[in-house]
Amino acid sequence: MERGEVVDVLVVGAGPTGLALAATLQQYGARFRIVDRAPDRVHESRALAIQPRTLEVLAGLGVSDRLVAQGNRTVRLRIHMSRRTVSIPLFDIGLDDTAYPYLLFLSQAETERILVDHLTGHGIQPERGTELIALDQDDDTATCRLRSAGTVESVIARYVVGCDGAHSAVRRLTGIGFEGLAYPQTFVLADLEAHGIEPGAAHAFVGGSGILFFFPLATPASWRLLAMRPPDQLAPSGGPVALTELQALVDAATTIPVRLHDAIWSTDFRIANRGATRYRSGRVFLAGDAAHIHSPAGAQGMNTGIQDAVNLGWKLGLVVTGHGTPELLDTYEPERAPVGRRVLRFTDRAFTIGTSSSPVIRTARARIVPSVAPLATRFRRIRGYGFRILAQLAIRYRRSPLSAGRTARLERGPRPGDRLPDAPVIRDGRATTLHAELGAPGFHLLLCGSAGQWPPSTGDGLAARYPGLLTVHRLSRTDGNDGMLDRTGRASRRLHVGSSAAHLLVRPDGHLALRGDADLSGVHAYLSRWLGAA
Repeated sequence: MERGEVVDVLVVGAGPTGLALAATLQQYGARFRIVDRAPDRVHESRALAIQPRTLEVLAGLGVSDRLVAQGNRTVRLRIHMSRRTVSIPLFDIGLDDTAYPYLLFLSQAETERILVDHLTGHGIQPERGTELIALDQDDDTATCRLRSAGTVESVIARYVVGCDGAHSAVRRLTGIGFEGLAYPQTFVLADLEAHGIEPGAAHAFVGGSGILFFFPLATPASWRLLAMRPPDQLAPSGGPVALTELQALVDAATTIPVRLHDAIWSTDFRIANRGATRYRSGRVFLAGDAAHIHSPAGAQGMNTGIQDAVNLGWKLGLVVTGHGTPELLDTYEPERAPVGRRVLRFTDRAFTIGTSSSPVIRTARARIVPSVAPLATRFRRIRGYGFRILAQLAIRYRRSPLSAGRTARLERGPRPGDRLPDAPVIRDGRATTLHAELGAPGFHLLLCGSAGQWPPSTGDGLAARYPGLLTVHRLSRTDGNDGMLDRTGRASRRLHVGSSAAHLLVRPDGHLALRGDADLSGVHAYLSRWLGAA
């Protein structure tokens, strides 16, 4: 057995979650390796939708523009019922505070390719065909054995992160439970071409027997088909699904003639709803499907995993490079485990409504949905709230130890733990946004108010004490000579900062750490606690 190098972090699993974690660690200069037991990355679509919040957190890595350029922005969902079709705008309201107010359809294969290209551009190559076969840890390190091409290597890592999916070796070797259930239904996925459905929209065919979907793609085919097999129909074991079978499923579910051809890829699959009993055990963490698996309802799975990775990545990056206190890592599970549990509950309910064979639910799908669906276009406030939930813009960490200086319950504006809203601003005469200006790694201190309210040297001492870890910005309605000019007033309104001086400390993942007035003593105390003496 060969003895390998000592690394800060061993990332096990090179899917979207592991790749996003690796890219975040690279930003902070961590020493890491990323391995995957599969010999190659996926070349099928699998997960296919990227939510606005995921595009926001990936923007800091510099990959979101490439994802958007390759994807398909869908702004409408057409629901086909027995006697009528209803067109519902997607993400048309409630998302005016993000640069990505849409659901982006993009093959998981393309998402992984773009993330891999990003890593290789920084000299990092995922190690394919490399399997974790043993893991032991003590108070200081984790010792892992990796097998690749018949050779077994021992690697010592300060931390290990399991991003290795539903059958996670990291989770199994660490002894973390994975509780839940498997659904009895069998589903079919296929990437193919289809005639008879309107391009540029997602389509759902709703009936008593269930729901069938067509989602628009850009590559490798024009459409992704998702269909449920009848309960009495057993799926064949292994191999692609014949085009004639796919056509039969579509004919039974659709109310308009749809003809399929040129299937690129197809498969049968089953769905489970399970969650890890812990997200951390000593020096081992879980993220993505290793921590939670559920139905594809609402396109939450891959997105939740990528956001797990970014949340954990900046904390690990600061700790292993000596810039953050170890207690930072204690905040990962309290922040992300509740998010995972909410996603499990939401997707379970949505899946049950869409697929249950219960006579009551079948009747509701066939009779009540056609009456209720048109109302979705009328109630704008409810629709906008629902869109924010699906877009994952409503995720917040108000009860986290990292959310300091809690404001009054009824105070307006983002509170500690909330996502910082985006807004247009001007800097050096060019149009930009809050998120773009606050996108660099590390913490960001935003001083809001006129130049007279914040003397020129304000924040310099903090920036000097935490070089590369804290960036100080200024936001003013009247003077942008030394910072950002809020000419439209939208930034100030969304942040709910008035005429008096105010400050906001923003975490590396874009969530608010604390907010206050002209007194920066809270910022000093916060950074001293989480970044130490720097």
